[in-house]
Amino acid sequence: MQVAELRAAYLEYFEALEHRRVPSSSLVPHNDPTLLFTNAGMVPFKDALLGHEDLGYGRATSAQRCVRAGGKHNDLENVGYTDRHLTFFEMMGNFSFGDYFKEETITWAWAFVTDVMKLPVERLCVTYHPSDTEAYDLWTKKIGLPADKVIPLEENFWAMGDTGPCGPCTELFYDHGPEVEGGPPGSPDEDGDRYLEFWNLVFPQFDRAPDGTMTPLPKPGVDTGMGLERMAAILQGVHSVFETDMFREIIKQTAGFAGITDEQAMLANPSLRVIADHIRSAAFMITDGILPGSEDRSYVLRRIIRRALRHGHKLGIEGAFFHKLAATLATQMGEAYPVLREQQDHITAALAKEEQRFTETLSQGMELLNASIKKLDGDVIPGEVAFRLYDTYGFPVDLTADVARERDLSVDMAGFEVAMEEQRNRARAATKFDATLGQRIRLESKAEFLGYTDTQGSGKILNLFRAEADGDLKPVEALVSGDSGVVVLDRTPFYAESGGQVGDVGTLRTAAGGTLNVIDTLVSVDQHLHQGKISSGELNVGDEVSAQVSVAQRHATALNHSATHLLHAALRRVLGSHVQQKGSLVDAARLRFDFSHNQPVTAEELLQIETLVNAEVMANTPVQTQLLGYDDAIKAGAMALFGEKYGDEVRVLTMGDGFSVELCGGTHVQRTGDIGLLKILAETGIASGVRRVEAVTGSNAHAYVNSGENTLLRIGELVRGNRGDLISKVEQLQAQQRDLAKQVERLQGAVAANQGADLASEAVAVGDVQVLAAQVAGDAKGLMSTLDNLKSKLKRCVIVLAAVEEGKVALIAGVSKDLTKQLKAGDAVNLVGAQVGAKGGGRPDMARAGGGSNTDALPEALALVAPWVAETLGN
Repeated sequence: MQVAELRAAYLEYFEALEHRRVPSSSLVPHNDPTLLFTNAGMVPFKDALLGHEDLGYGRATSAQRCVRAGGKHNDLENVGYTDRHLTFFEMMGNFSFGDYFKEETITWAWAFVTDVMKLPVERLCVTYHPSDTEAYDLWTKKIGLPADKVIPLEENFWAMGDTGPCGPCTELFYDHGPEVEGGPPGSPDEDGDRYLEFWNLVFPQFDRAPDGTMTPLPKPGVDTGMGLERMAAILQGVHSVFETDMFREIIKQTAGFAGITDEQAMLANPSLRVIADHIRSAAFMITDGILPGSEDRSYVLRRIIRRALRHGHKLGIEGAFFHKLAATLATQMGEAYPVLREQQDHITAALAKEEQRFTETLSQGMELLNASIKKLDGDVIPGEVAFRLYDTYGFPVDLTADVARERDLSVDMAGFEVAMEEQRNRARAATKFDATLGQRIRLESKAEFLGYTDTQGSGKILNLFRAEADGDLKPVEALVSGDSGVVVLDRTPFYAESGGQVGDVGTLRTAAGGTLNVIDTLVSVDQHLHQGKISSGELNVGDEVSAQVSVAQRHATALNHSATHLLHAALRRVLGSHVQQKGSLVDAARLRFDFSHNQPVTAEELLQIETLVNAEVMANTPVQTQLLGYDDAIKAGAMALFGEKYGDEVRVLTMGDGFSVELCGGTHVQRTGDIGLLKILAETGIASGVRRVEAVTGSNAHAYVNSGENTLLRIGELVRGNRGDLISKVEQLQAQQRDLAKQVERLQGAVAANQGADLASEAVAVGDVQVLAAQVAGDAKGLMSTLDNLKSKLKRCVIVLAAVEEGKVALIAGVSKDLTKQLKAGDAVNLVGAQVGAKGGGRPDMARAGGGSNTDALPEALALVAPWVAETLGN
């Protein structure tokens, strides 16, 4: 069975069991910012499984694309060296949100693998948690597995975190046979490849309290995950996922680039496996808006691409090759994921750009690494070598570790981290500059900053730098109209970006009319770099200029910066003293504040925090600043902030009656009342243990409040209510919607009953069996009701019903239970399905199929049922 057929069979099987088919969500989780990537099928349904979200349906099935490369779940280092690990994979899943539980889950899973997939029972075994006697009884008593094939494992217990929903799980394993090394799960040899875990059935049924006690959830859920690639390997009779049809063409194409022609050598080559896996991860990440970069998901993508390129280098592939695989991938997976075809050019271009960037330094880096390895006195690559490869040649450290592993070496990671920290320290003390200008500016001079008291002033031009076409900066004596560049003054009111506060914008103007429109101000040690473009005249070294900061932007930024201090203090009061700033961004539009906290901030806590801040705003106390020695300031209770470098003398900012005391070199309001109002817009998680709050102040906060008021007014108009009764009006609408849905369901039942009465007379007798094969009006959902009505009327019968909806054929088959030893509903539905292009399966007494598009063939296909019944029964 091909991978595409397996994917379709799984989804159609659970659709037949009344599950809603849900498309794969993005690799970037929309509901859990603490995850780098969607790494399991349950991630999109997390809130529903927790009971926090009502999806409008109780059962779901999906084929979810997943990535495990970075963070807690990271299979990157194992890819290529085992038969089963992948960074990108598809997880098939079926889910229940308080609808069904263990008996249905286990029964359906077993029916799928044995009846639909036809896996030999003797090759299967399962694991369960020792406390889960219900699962054990289901496997041994209902399913009939021997006790020695039902293995207790303590690790078979799932939890979303230290507290909250949790529960046991049971896993299905396939035995590749004694010719493969390894032992059953739980044995000393379980890490071998003989037994392959391919389906995990998870039952979140408890709520774990902080003290460890577990109470049953009122609506336990079901979360299952089957590895599509692993199951395909089993069905295709191969031991490695890389030998399945999903990977063969990509491996063959890459092998062609490397001059490898022997098929077995291709499929077993670790480097070819790495490349085949990594093109899938890279392409899908790009379709979800991720591009290679130096942070977070972007850096994971860069690592994956560069790891693949290094393996291409190892294979001796000359020239760019990786981006060429995007077309093959689009051909193979484009039907299931059309976005690969739609964005093929974008994927190819993004990969080619990164490939070109790294290929230029790859050979040089490998030469350095090989030379360093030859000089080794032991078996550890020094940390400074790994750092030089990272810093100079763009080698992610795990790429260096990958090479080391191949040669039975290791990397001095502690030494690498020391070198990295030294670089960070140098960066903090060195120039910060817009990367688009391509170069840092280091100057000996020191600017006198006027901006704490003034937004205008005069200064003398000390240095000028012109931005060249290639992005570099060239020292010049003059900038003329149309030039972009940087101006350095001896005195300036312009604040240079620091401490999370953006740089000032405005103008620099000479008496002769030369004008620079300042678009940003950056810092270089003790200098301020005024970046912009000459709009008229010229500026010369030595000229006196009038410097004017944009007052409106400075004022709005100051409101947000001062509010950030109050917000930080309020967070510590409400959440606890463990809260520390982890980053911030303050501009004229809004403020963003990142802080340490290991769980989401509740709505009630956010309201407390906002109320505390606004109380300080309304108190309208003066904002006080004083200069102190760093040690004295810390002793006095001032907070030093994350990521900032301080000199011997620091500026201490106090707001309220000691409410907030922090070290800060930014610009601020005169009194807290100047802030006007703070409104929190959002609270999210951005990394493990790090949360983010976004907020607005001043006129932006008032605009936000007014927008909410207008929305409420519009909702009131729509529901014919006012602010006081909006909630009750919406509740009434919800109740009406539920009533209408029930009426529709009753009407559908009545239609099905009427159809059943009319159709029963069309049944033909084959011996003592009534056979009916007919097309009916309605949709796929109504087929079940019609089938039930007909079975109750015809008693001993075989029924196949078809409905056509939006050009697609839906089929359902029913067989009386006393006939299921001779006739299977799945055989009946597939007999017709094969003629119209529909696929499916189900139980011996009921089966469904869908997706067929050959509607013209439906009448002849239905006519095959009665002869098939006669032949099968020997009539």
